[in-house]
Amino acid sequence: MSDFWKKYSLRTRDATRTSPSSMTVRQSLYPICLVTVLFFLWGFSYGLLDTLNKHFQVVLQIDRARSAGLQAAYFGAYPFASLGHAAWILRHYSFRAVFIWGLFLYGVGALLAIAAIKAASFGGFCACIFIIGNGLGSLETAANPYIAICGPPKYSEIRINISQAFNGIGTVVAPVMGSYVFFTFNNEQALANVQWVYLAIAVFVFLLAVVFFISNLPEITDADMAEQALERDISGASSQPFRKQYRLFHAAFAQFCYTGAQVAIATYFINYATETRANTSNALGSQFLAGAQAAFAIGRFVGVVLMHFLRPRHVFGLYMTLCMVFLAPAITQHGNVGLSMLFVTMFFESICFPTIMALGMRGLGRHTKRGSGWIVAGVFGGAVVPPLMGVVADRRGMGMSMVVPLAFFIVSWTYALAVNFAPLYKNTIDAFSQHTTTAGVAPGSDEEKAASAWEHQSR
Repeated sequence: MSDFWKKYSLRTRDATRTSPSSMTVRQSLYPICLVTVLFFLWGFSYGLLDTLNKHFQVVLQIDRARSAGLQAAYFGAYPFASLGHAAWILRHYSFRAVFIWGLFLYGVGALLAIAAIKAASFGGFCACIFIIGNGLGSLETAANPYIAICGPPKYSEIRINISQAFNGIGTVVAPVMGSYVFFTFNNEQALANVQWVYLAIAVFVFLLAVVFFISNLPEITDADMAEQALERDISGASSQPFRKQYRLFHAAFAQFCYTGAQVAIATYFINYATETRANTSNALGSQFLAGAQAAFAIGRFVGVVLMHFLRPRHVFGLYMTLCMVFLAPAITQHGNVGLSMLFVTMFFESICFPTIMALGMRGLGRHTKRGSGWIVAGVFGGAVVPPLMGVVADRRGMGMSMVVPLAFFIVSWTYALAVNFAPLYKNTIDAFSQHTTTAGVAPGSDEEKAASAWEHQSR
C-alpha cells in the first residue's frame, strides 16, 4: 500500500529539477493533450454561463444588472483560487494536485447546482456558480503556466494558444446546446434540462479527476524555472523580490481590464442581438452567440499560424488594436452591422487572454507559480465589468453600453504597447522566445548552478 501512495504521490519538492523545458515536442504531447481537456471544460462552462444569463432573465423575471450576478459569482471566485487555496496547493504540492482539487470543486458545485435549480433559487444558483468558479479558477491557476512551461520555451505562446483554442470550441458548443435545450421548451422543462446538464458535468469531471490521479505527468518546480531564467534573464529581474516584478503586475492589470471587457460583451451578446436586430428571438440570439464564439475559436487558430511567422507580441498588439477598432462602431451601428462588428471583435479577442498570460510569465524564474496566480486573478475583471455594463444598458440601451468594454480595452491596450515598444518588456520576452535548451546536462554545469542559485535565493 505504501508503494501505491508513493507512486501516486501528489507532492513534489520545489528544489527538485525536472527540466521541463528540455522535453521535446513529442515528449510533451501527452501531458499537454490531457491538460488541454481542462481548457475545453471551462470554455464550455463559460459559454453555458452566458446562455444561462439570458435564460434566467426570462424564467425568473430579473433585470440585466441582477442577472450579471452569475458572472460576478463565477469570476469573483477566481482570486480566492489563484491567490488563495489553489496557489497554496501549487506551491506546496504539485500541478497534478491542483488539477484534481479544481475538478473536485467543479463537480461538487455542479451537483449542488441541481438542488438550487429545483428550488428556482437564483441566489442559491449563484452560490453554486461561486463554488464552480473556485474549481475552474484552480484549474486555470495550474493549467495556463503548465502548458506555457511544459516543452521548448520558444513555443510557449503557440502551445497556450492551441490549448486555449479548445477553450473556444467549448464556448461554441455551450450556446448551441442552450439554443435547443433552454429556449425551445417551456420554463419548467427548460429548468429540468439544466439539471441534467449539470449532472453530466459532475460525472465527467469526477472521472477526469481519477484519470489525472493515475497519470504520470511531468512536474515543474521553482528550481526548473530558476534554471531557465538564469540562462536567459537579460534584465536580472528574476533575481529581484516578488514585489518588484513590475512587468508581472502590469500584465495582471491588463488581464483584469481585458477579461472584464471580453466577458461583458459575451454576457450581453444575446441581449444586444434581440434588442438591436428586428425579429430576433432568444433562441436565434443564442445561435448568433454560438457563431460569434466560433469566430473567437477560429481567431485562435489563425493567431497560432501567424505566430509561426511573426513574434507573438506583434500578433497580440495587432489583435488588441483591432478589438477596439471594430467594437467602437457597435455603439451606434445596430442590427446586422452592429452584430457583424461584434463578430469581428470576438475574432480578434481570441488570442489576447492566453498571450497576456504567456508574455506576463516571461522571465519570472522562481516567481513563476506565484506570478501566474496573479495573472489568473485578473479574471476577476469578469465580475466587475458586466454589472457596470448592465447598469448602463438598463439606463441607456444596449448600444451605448458597449462604451464600457471599449474603455477597458483601451486600458488593457497599454500592455500591448509596452511589450512592443518598451525595451524592458520586449527584450526579456524576445530572449525567452528565442531560447533553446539541451537535455542531459552534466553535473556542475549551468543547470547545476541554476539549482544552487534557486536554493540560495529561496532561503
